[in-house]
Amino acid sequence: MSESVTTEKPSEKPEAFSARSVRPNGRERDVEVEAEPVGPPKTVIREYFESAVVTVIMALFGMTFIVQAVKVPTASMENTITVGDHLLVNKFIFAPGPTFPLLPQREIKRGDIIVFKYPGNPFDPERDRQEDNIPFKVNYVKRVIGLPGDSVEVKGLKVYVNGEPLPEHIIVARNVNDKGPLDIVEDTPREGNELYNVFYFPEKVNAARLGHDINASPDFHFAVNGKPAKVPANSYFVMGDDRDNSLDSRAWGFVPRELVIGRAMFVYWSYDETKPFSSPLDFFTNTRWSRTGTMVK
Repeated sequence: MSESVTTEKPSEKPEAFSARSVRPNGRERDVEVEAEPVGPPKTVIREYFESAVVTVIMALFGMTFIVQAVKVPTASMENTITVGDHLLVNKFIFAPGPTFPLLPQREIKRGDIIVFKYPGNPFDPERDRQEDNIPFKVNYVKRVIGLPGDSVEVKGLKVYVNGEPLPEHIIVARNVNDKGPLDIVEDTPREGNELYNVFYFPEKVNAARLGHDINASPDFHFAVNGKPAKVPANSYFVMGDDRDNSLDSRAWGFVPRELVIGRAMFVYWSYDETKPFSSPLDFFTNTRWSRTGTMVK
């Protein structure tokens, strides 16, 4: 029994090579087999270009389905999130559709800090025409207070959900700069079930202690003035942690589920916008290095 082998054979076509096969009569014959053509070698520029294309595709995929970077321009979440914080948002955790046990997916919970598309304020259309407040375009970041079906009411310094007060840790703080952190005036000891901080101005705290309705604001239309708000299906009631400096669901209503982008994870960079910038060195001196890597909770 003969064995077929591959041998090189001089030819006018360098791509071709010969192989020896066996005829039915037992005799061997040479068969010329055409080799696959080999293209020209890749240039360095082509290799860099292909790598760049792959990197861009992976980055776009990640930004579309996994994470997104956002900057915080306002103080409505001070001091949990400060002006100048740059956050990474986990978009995958609240991905729509069925959840799988091995994947880090779950439903939105009370207390989550979410990033969402601003739904607009039907009570202030003039404000919504400003470039920094365009509905369905500008990103907002707030804390989830009410879930679908909940009844929410804000009375004094307390927020009631389904008739029960939320275990929020109240801190008295003063606003000294619109782009800087709040100055803490009074911080009472934290109780065991208080999972996050909320901040009120001293004058509002004093007024609430005297029995005045501190939520009787013309800007607020939901869950105030003795009128609880029922959260619709597939929607959420959200509020800022800086309670006296936040236009939130009290003002414009509820956040539909389809507008939720994801959950704020951590600060990857923070820049102090209260300090002047006069030289490249200020980039390093004005960066809040202590906030880099801070988890948002």
